[in-house]
Amino acid sequence: MMSLNRRSFLQSAGTLALSSAILSGKAAAYLLKHPVGVQLFTFFNVIDADVKGTLTKIKSAGYSELESAFSKKGGYYGMKPKEFKVMANDLGLVWKSHHVLGAPFKLPAGAKMPTTPDGKPMVIPKMANLTDNMQRLVDEAAEGGVKYLVCANIPTGTIEEVNQAIIVLNKTGEAAAKAGLTFAYHNHDMEFKPVGDKVPYDLLLSETDPKKVKMELDLAWAMKAGKDPVEMFKAHPSRFPLWHVKDLDASRENIIPVGSGTLDFKPVFAAASIAGMKSFFVEHDMPQDPFASINNSMQYLKKNINI
Repeated sequence: MMSLNRRSFLQSAGTLALSSAILSGKAAAYLLKHPVGVQLFTFFNVIDADVKGTLTKIKSAGYSELESAFSKKGGYYGMKPKEFKVMANDLGLVWKSHHVLGAPFKLPAGAKMPTTPDGKPMVIPKMANLTDNMQRLVDEAAEGGVKYLVCANIPTGTIEEVNQAIIVLNKTGEAAAKAGLTFAYHNHDMEFKPVGDKVPYDLLLSETDPKKVKMELDLAWAMKAGKDPVEMFKAHPSRFPLWHVKDLDASRENIIPVGSGTLDFKPVFAAASIAGMKSFFVEHDMPQDPFASINNSMQYLKKNINI
């Protein structure tokens, strides 16, 4: 989620639409049947001013699942977990997953804070993290009734940091399982950069308990790092129940709405059953207009993804 540039139709209507497409010779235009989620970090700069209004627009754009993230108000957009769940459910949305930090937030050496659309450095409030507040975060997620708790990021720049990350992830996976949650780790591209002769992401996969530590694969960051998600799924079947779906421009430096960039999502979605994918979340880090972005992404998904 944190980057330096910085997620359904009725069945009867689906059958009719697909039949019409075939009859009209436009069989490439699919109907997206799987629920589509959105990662609320997409709305970081606007959601706290009007949480209910933001969620209402998300629902109107065709999204039905939510993955929550960081809030300038703290907590769950200024609410307790149960309060946020009630608001989401009342609007017809399912609060599926929640992101938390793995360790106290700090920028990598030499890095600058991402800028907001007005060009100012992003301000991040002090946040709880799994290293220091693991049980509290697990308990809050369980209280909110989400299915998944996800570690948004954790330092992996040195072997010592990777080893510490493995300890934290395994501990959290165990605590989450006891609370009835599924725990997962969300990647950026940094985990694929070798540290000495080791690749951090490979170690996270091999040294964490596959039954208690799943992966939320951010497709764009993985592909930016030169990885093929389909090959990852084949190597670790059913390890990737959650995905983040965002697109990148030709430079692979800028995030743009899904379907308007350079990434080919069709073969990835075709391998959803191998991955064990249960939910996916459209995400766009710090967009100029988050509502336009999620609308454009939804239009692409409806027309091009058959799942």
